[in-house]
Amino acid sequence: MKTILITGTSSGIGRGTAQYFWERGWNVIATMRSPEKEMEFIQRERMLVTILDVVRKETIETSIAEGIRQFGKIDVLLNNAGYAAIGAFEAATDEQVRKQFDVNVFGVLQTTQAILPHFRMNGEGTIINVSSVGGRVAFPLLSLYHASKWAIEGFSESLFYELAAQNIKVKVVEPGNVVTDFTGRSLDLLSDPSLNAYAAYSETVLQKQMASFETNVSTPELIAETIYEAATDTSSRFRYLSGADAHFLMDLRSKTSEEEFMAGITQQFS
Repeated sequence: MKTILITGTSSGIGRGTAQYFWERGWNVIATMRSPEKEMEFIQRERMLVTILDVVRKETIETSIAEGIRQFGKIDVLLNNAGYAAIGAFEAATDEQVRKQFDVNVFGVLQTTQAILPHFRMNGEGTIINVSSVGGRVAFPLLSLYHASKWAIEGFSESLFYELAAQNIKVKVVEPGNVVTDFTGRSLDLLSDPSLNAYAAYSETVLQKQMASFETNVSTPELIAETIYEAATDTSSRFRYLSGADAHFLMDLRSKTSEEEFMAGITQQFS
């Protein structure tokens, strides 16, 4: 019986994936920042609920140790925890910039580094990083989010080669829009009341961005299905797009010039 450790399982993709793998007979280490609030997962066999905050290294190490102690071995690490800052970059505070990278980038790096000794000792393992189609294309007012996801893409691709000799697989899953609390607690608005230069543009773009979050979206269960495909795929495949909108965007980008594609995005949000 295989075991997966998932970060950010309190809601959205993480929760849907924990449920999906558990239903298929896997052991699941469901980690979250506030496990004391979890009422459902704690009642299940083959599921360990434990605290893991990706910005607190000691919780990462403890979660991994607890998972190994309970299940004997971890086969897959899913780096899922993340959030998005949205708004004009000039309005971002130093704290908001650091938080975006602390959670979406440095958290992934720390969790990955912590699991590697266990994978090397076992002579195998799989690391799956939840990136985004936004790790390959970009939209206005999401500069910090895109920067963090493009960083994950580069990190993962380099690590793919680096860990192959250790028989450790590295994969990225790239969802499009997903039905989550993205517009709630997973969204940080960059706003500076004294900065009026972007007001009209930001209002227009934000309205269209928020509308896009409500249409052409995938369920967390669909993304979980893609993650399961990645976890059980024994090939050397690296990227896994998920969601009709993600496939549409990448297909469009491959068929148009950079100038045409970017002009289309500009027009979409004007």
